[in-house]
Amino acid sequence: MNCSIDETGSDSSECWKIIHIPEKPPVLPHLQDTVDVVASEIEPKHANTIVRKLNHVAPLEGLRHVKRIKKTCLDGGKSQLFVILCMASGDNDQSNFMPEGVLELVNTYQLSSFTTKVCKYAALTKEEWDEQCKLWPTSFHPPTYNIDGLTGFSEEESLSVFNFMKLAIRIAKSGIRVVNAAVIVDPSTSEVIARSCDQVLCRDALTNNSSTGSCCSREPESSIQYDAHEMEKLKHSSYEYKQSYKNVSCLHPWGWLEQQLPSLSDSWHPLQHAAIVAIENSAARDRHLFPSNGQAADFSQAEYKVSSPTGSPLKRQKVKDDERMECQRNGSKCDLSRPYLCTGYDIYFVWEPCAMCAMAVVHQRIRRVFYAFPNPNEGALGSIHRLQGERSLNHHYAVFRVVLPEEALS
Repeated sequence: MNCSIDETGSDSSECWKIIHIPEKPPVLPHLQDTVDVVASEIEPKHANTIVRKLNHVAPLEGLRHVKRIKKTCLDGGKSQLFVILCMASGDNDQSNFMPEGVLELVNTYQLSSFTTKVCKYAALTKEEWDEQCKLWPTSFHPPTYNIDGLTGFSEEESLSVFNFMKLAIRIAKSGIRVVNAAVIVDPSTSEVIARSCDQVLCRDALTNNSSTGSCCSREPESSIQYDAHEMEKLKHSSYEYKQSYKNVSCLHPWGWLEQQLPSLSDSWHPLQHAAIVAIENSAARDRHLFPSNGQAADFSQAEYKVSSPTGSPLKRQKVKDDERMECQRNGSKCDLSRPYLCTGYDIYFVWEPCAMCAMAVVHQRIRRVFYAFPNPNEGALGSIHRLQGERSLNHHYAVFRVVLPEEALS
């Protein structure tokens, strides 16, 4: 399907898709452990009878994930069926080692046996299962823990994800330089909790870091002083500039060392990646909405509402039980409506986060991470590392990539 960007600047999501990034990379069939089995082509009309008898005389012990029947589609709409007769012995003449019941079936239906390979262990991820089925069909049982999206997204849920990703992309390209952007969302209300873009180079970066307004309010275009020659160079080298994205902090975390300050009024802060600033803004929002004296605060979130439907409501986690008990022991007032960090929230990145940002998201108890473009340099959620599969961490989130054309950034 052809992808396009409409003239109003709104990215078309007709060909966008969401894929799950598993906790570990899928293992290709030729790298997976396999075992030899004896198989044969059978007539479709005899399939039920043969399979029923085989399950009785030669059950596939230890290979319960392997399906007994393999169906291959032929030209003209016809199909070809193959069945696993029994485990192979390693001998060239398999008929000498077949169970008596299997030999009886071979003779009765005049089957021509051959040896083939199947995967020895059940797939742990859908991607690994896809690879296994290229060898011989197997079954796959997805994780039992409940995180929306692991088994696919409905049309309504996909639309919601696409709308929030479009917001992140608009933020990323809202300035004179394309940078990374982060949008924290409460999926239970479709409310944008906080948003920001890279602010490694920004005015007053060290003093004004709690704004939840416009993501680039601390990095206006006027704060970067380019002369006429530099502006002309940017204009005529947009293709090379687009390919490098040298100002994306997670792509080039050490790039700030190689650049010079455009003006004395601007500051460098190497840790002000989009995720870090968005988390700071989320914390500032909570402090404003839930002040320590227990007084309610008037904090309008109208500008953060995104018109995007959501699926089943997610119950926001309240203050942890131990914190509630601590409040009771101390006799202090405990606001149970205040969210605990970013528990249950989603976060959207334009580029896959680096290790620092991915760990910051772990500490915030984010539930799902979405990103559009992989990070071949420092990617921590699929490209280089898979932090979501690190068992030693005390929190894990699901990771998804929203696959979209690079033209969305133009």
